[in-house]
Amino acid sequence: MEDEVYYERCAGIDVHKKLLVVCLRIGRKSEVREFGTLTHEIREIAAWLKSNGCQMAAMESTGSYWKPVYNIFEQERLPAMVCNAYHIKNVPGRKTDMNDAQWIAKCLSQGLLNPSFVPDREQRELRDMTRFRKSQIEERSRNINRLQKFLEGANVKLGDWLSDVEGKSATELLELVIGKPDFTVDDVAAHMHGNMKSTAAELFLSLEGSITPMQREFFAHVMTVIRQQTAQIEKTDVMIQNCLSANYKAAVQALDEIPGIGRVSAEQILAETGTDMSRFHNQHSLSKWAGVCPGNNESAGKRKSGKTPPGNKTLKSTLAQCAKSAKKNKNSFFSAQYSRLVTHRGKNRATMAVAHSMLIAIYFVLCGCPFRDLGADYYNQFNREKKIKSHVKQLSKLGVIIPDDLLRSIQERPPA
Repeated sequence: MEDEVYYERCAGIDVHKKLLVVCLRIGRKSEVREFGTLTHEIREIAAWLKSNGCQMAAMESTGSYWKPVYNIFEQERLPAMVCNAYHIKNVPGRKTDMNDAQWIAKCLSQGLLNPSFVPDREQRELRDMTRFRKSQIEERSRNINRLQKFLEGANVKLGDWLSDVEGKSATELLELVIGKPDFTVDDVAAHMHGNMKSTAAELFLSLEGSITPMQREFFAHVMTVIRQQTAQIEKTDVMIQNCLSANYKAAVQALDEIPGIGRVSAEQILAETGTDMSRFHNQHSLSKWAGVCPGNNESAGKRKSGKTPPGNKTLKSTLAQCAKSAKKNKNSFFSAQYSRLVTHRGKNRATMAVAHSMLIAIYFVLCGCPFRDLGADYYNQFNREKKIKSHVKQLSKLGVIIPDDLLRSIQERPPA
């Protein structure tokens, strides 16, 4: 292994918040220097490495401290890779900054490092904005749930009669309760939407709680915070729309055709994966990188666990959310897949299996293939006679007897 050299001139960088330890390895000789993390100091590192003909630089993905180093190396056109720190752990008991930099450089020179996927600058900026919007939406949802809890404490049962407690009608009704203590049934009817199933009398009784003046002021403050968060989310969304190129907009439109994926989810997915699927070997490589494929843990011929591997947390949570939405479309293949697995594998495993299937569909859509739903009756095309016998057996246990001639005609009839 010592004789195999992939990079004759390479560098290993141990990254910290205020310190960068750089080991330049040329052949079997190494030179270690320490630098700060300011922009001009990182440019000094790039100039030093370029003057020595460095072919590749490697660093650990330590928090977000690797980003400024990678950005400047990218500007200086210096080849660099970011590696998972778990994959290049050194021997225990020899943990120093200098030893870490030397170990990274040695592993790099012998081709033992596996680079992590780092998108281009445009996608990284888009990813920052979409992740920030996702955190904004989650924080707003938490505040809405807190408001619902506070209303329950005041015995306001609006959530029992309205499916969407953050909709326009619910907001107007809450403002009515907060601003007008002596509201009537007619006031409630004036703020109701025409398609609401609940009557004005039912909503009046649900809103007639026990609210103190201090609670009214507090509820108004919480609703103001939620409105401000909504305005901030809309502003972030506008910035994302302005950042999207024509290629991304076409990809968003293509992913929007997949059941369970909307515009916001499509933008989130594309910000994580990008539109160029040539970065991944195949759909299985993408699934493993996202962390939605089954894991492998086998020893002595026994399979111990199929737990999904660690992957891109943002993409994984977005796909799980899309899978939960897709299962509600009863005419889609994803709903049939979920119903087939949930009975004997549980909700979480069934959701992750649907997310895996959705990511495979996303891969081929981004490769240029049009999306075609297999349909809710996809699994009915296989083992038809076996399924008919199983259902007949269940019916016989319930006391339903099917004549043999009728059963024979059903089995011979081609599927619709």
